[in-house]
Amino acid sequence: MEEHIYKGKLIKFHRLKIAKKENLTKNTFSLELEIPEDLKGNFEFEAGQFVSVKFQSHGKEIINDYSMTSAPYEKKICLGIKVNSENGATSDLYENYNIGDELWISEPSGRFTLVSKPSEFRTIIGFAAGIGITPILSHFKNILHNEPRTRLFLFFGNKSSEDLIYRDALDNLARMHGDRLQIFYFYSQEKTANSFFYGRLDEKKLTLIINQILHLDDTDEESTIWDAVDDVLICGKGEMIKALANACYHHGIPKKNIHFELFEEFNDDIYPIEKEFPLITDVHIDFKMFGKEYQTQLEDNREKILQQLLLKGFPVPYSCKSGICGSCECSLEEGEVELLENEYLTEKEEANGKILACMSIAKTKKIKLNFDFN
Repeated sequence: MEEHIYKGKLIKFHRLKIAKKENLTKNTFSLELEIPEDLKGNFEFEAGQFVSVKFQSHGKEIINDYSMTSAPYEKKICLGIKVNSENGATSDLYENYNIGDELWISEPSGRFTLVSKPSEFRTIIGFAAGIGITPILSHFKNILHNEPRTRLFLFFGNKSSEDLIYRDALDNLARMHGDRLQIFYFYSQEKTANSFFYGRLDEKKLTLIINQILHLDDTDEESTIWDAVDDVLICGKGEMIKALANACYHHGIPKKNIHFELFEEFNDDIYPIEKEFPLITDVHIDFKMFGKEYQTQLEDNREKILQQLLLKGFPVPYSCKSGICGSCECSLEEGEVELLENEYLTEKEEANGKILACMSIAKTKKIKLNFDFN
């Protein structure tokens, strides 16, 4: 076991062997990792979570996050990985590591999860683009296995049919659970026989989906399928998440029921800021980070705390700046902030004084934070 500070947190890594490696498309592949008996407990996970993989690329140590495509009941760790460029680190991972080789793998983490409700009748919608299918595949397998009353709809976008990953796995799920799972494939760069399935998944496409696919509900003649939606899962690039999350919200889904996972750095807010705040100037910030004490002065509170600290050159941990990843989680020890939308903290954590610096607006002239609360 090895511990490593990654994105501001102390992460435990273990050496695991590659048990299986498979090409999926021209630029994606999968890895299955062998879990020794004595580490089974360390690698228990929830559907939708990810692991961090540490490996060597061009003489440097690289750490990348990859979501599990396996479901918890399968008792194995399977990852879907995209090679973004020929000279990138993920290309080295594909070229230089094979069955039997070992990688440093973190214990599972992430909060793109759902509470299982096997006794309830639920409707869950999934939107995925490209490699964003990986955690949603884990979710859907797990729900179909554990929740006999839940029905699922998946809307999966890719550039072309050639780029579509996990087609066989998804189609097999649909065949096995045809009464509870429907899958619809969309292509942004390949013409389709039915023009409905051509184009990106965005707010316009969502309106069409609601009106043409999710309109008639066989279980309730007085409402639509969309009216019955309990939770929405979205995974892909930031612009897609922003478009679909807002469209779902404007079509009546509460924000707390819209869950998303980001696969890249995204510096924009997912939802627009709907509140106005009294202007406060000369905000004094004290904060502890990596065992050191820092002090600085912010000109005012027109921008969020993390963004201002980064502009001043402080190495504050972050990944998304959008309230999703939790890298900038810290403890508010003095002062008040307004915590805007976040997809990470629980109500209990908020009640205990945890905030996300990337989503926090200062409401007092003095703020004290602790990024080393763990």
